[in-house]
Amino acid sequence: MISARAEQEPVVNQGDSAAIRWTGGLTRYPVVVRSVAAVFAGVLLFGSFPPRPWWFLAPAGIALLTLIVRSGTGLRSGFGYGFLAGLGFFLPLLPWTGIYVGPLPWLALSTACAVYLGLFGVLGRILGRLPGWPLWLALAWTAAEWGRSSFPFGGFPWGRLAFGQADGWFLPLAAYGGAPLVSFAVALSGTCGAAVVLGLLRESGSPRGGRVATAAAASTCVLLAAAGLGLGATLPGPMEGDRTITVAAIQGSVPRLGLDFNAQRRAVLDNHVRRTEQLADDVTSGLFPAPDVVVWPENSSDIDPLRNPDAAALISATARRISAPILVGAVLVNGDGTTTNSVMVWTAESGPGDRHDKKIVQPFGEYLPMRGFFRLFSDYADRAGYFVPGHGDGTIRAAGTEIGVATCYEVAFDRAFRDSLHSDAQLLAVPTNNATFGESEMTYQQLAMSRVRAVEHGRSLVVAATSGVSAIIAADGSVRQESALFVPEALVAEVPLRGSHTPATVLGPWPELVAVFVTVAGVVISIVGRRVRRRAETATAPARD
Repeated sequence: MISARAEQEPVVNQGDSAAIRWTGGLTRYPVVVRSVAAVFAGVLLFGSFPPRPWWFLAPAGIALLTLIVRSGTGLRSGFGYGFLAGLGFFLPLLPWTGIYVGPLPWLALSTACAVYLGLFGVLGRILGRLPGWPLWLALAWTAAEWGRSSFPFGGFPWGRLAFGQADGWFLPLAAYGGAPLVSFAVALSGTCGAAVVLGLLRESGSPRGGRVATAAAASTCVLLAAAGLGLGATLPGPMEGDRTITVAAIQGSVPRLGLDFNAQRRAVLDNHVRRTEQLADDVTSGLFPAPDVVVWPENSSDIDPLRNPDAAALISATARRISAPILVGAVLVNGDGTTTNSVMVWTAESGPGDRHDKKIVQPFGEYLPMRGFFRLFSDYADRAGYFVPGHGDGTIRAAGTEIGVATCYEVAFDRAFRDSLHSDAQLLAVPTNNATFGESEMTYQQLAMSRVRAVEHGRSLVVAATSGVSAIIAADGSVRQESALFVPEALVAEVPLRGSHTPATVLGPWPELVAVFVTVAGVVISIVGRRVRRRAETATAPARD
């Protein structure tokens, strides 16, 4: 991947020289050392993600990767080291994607995601020539995350730095620029940390070198941490809002894990009915307050209640028993044979009402792009669904409350809640079905995303999962209640409703798009500047006899 000859080419500047001394000066095999270090940088990034609370490993991983990228001598080395870091990051982060379908999808997805870290490495080599390069590299990281969240097939945002920061100092920044600002702050902390290391190495070898730049980088690290901690005080309190309602999240569990979690007809629906009826008994006994809204998970009805009268009758009876509308997740069969992944408001009096059809459907799971091609590689291609995306603004109305819904996979995307917030959603809900991912870390990774979204939009958020983890999250990202895995549970809490908007909600995608545009401009400036310098050097070089 990276030739030893390419590594022996002259370096660009003193910072690169310092990085090379740090990473490879003590060994005869610098490429091997840097490659191992790049993989370790990716492992540090993985270590910052839930269920581990080690969010501080992310800036360390970015710092190490920055040092490695700057120690290379060309664009190929930048891509190679970034790609290796990507493998070190995504391979341990995403094994849940292959639990029941074999390792090929996991390996292919991890490799595709690693390419974007390779792209970051290329950008790091190009932008590393500019003054203030730590800022440029942090912007490049944000741009690379935008690319991975957008392309191909609608993108795959899983593993953004922001989603490892739910317990970290940088989380409050989500209210001011969303997940992109959190990722940018983590990346800038790491690149500035690398600048401090390089500055110290430079100073040890030359008394003239960059004390001001080193001090500025160190100060930036401190200021970013202080900003995150300070802005925490501006987040709304757990019970601060315009008014309150009582919500219940039902986790009924499933008869079995895996792709066939619903193989036994109506078993999943019966589990959620049973746990809701138990909650109704507890309300009658005074153990819990009566809920205004009950949230069931994605796929909580394992048969289409619009086509199966027995399921419809059972849900209506349960809504009557709990005396509240139920948000029911179900797969609905369309007339053309396609399906929609839907969440319906179901009342005892009217049956199904407002409905959110999942708009961001999961490629290679809910549908399969290029089905004939991928069938050549795996028999599981035939098990992918035929889901079609829904339309609408993602808002449903229940108990006089506008509720923004992002179903499972949707919560990873910045755009998932935007339309519902613009339609004045006062409460957010994430119905999800994690039974198809077994006992993996996926559910904890997704819970962290929900916590980031709660802060981003300043809303309480209810997570209802079939098999766990279900949770009730406050607008400051704190988890007020949380269920255990694979245990039927009912979470009940009074939550505030809010109508005001955070700066992140108002700004929408613009912070991230600005980072992309500025990164592109930086690449153009760097390339043009390098060509101008080369021409000047050629013009002033003495002619040879």
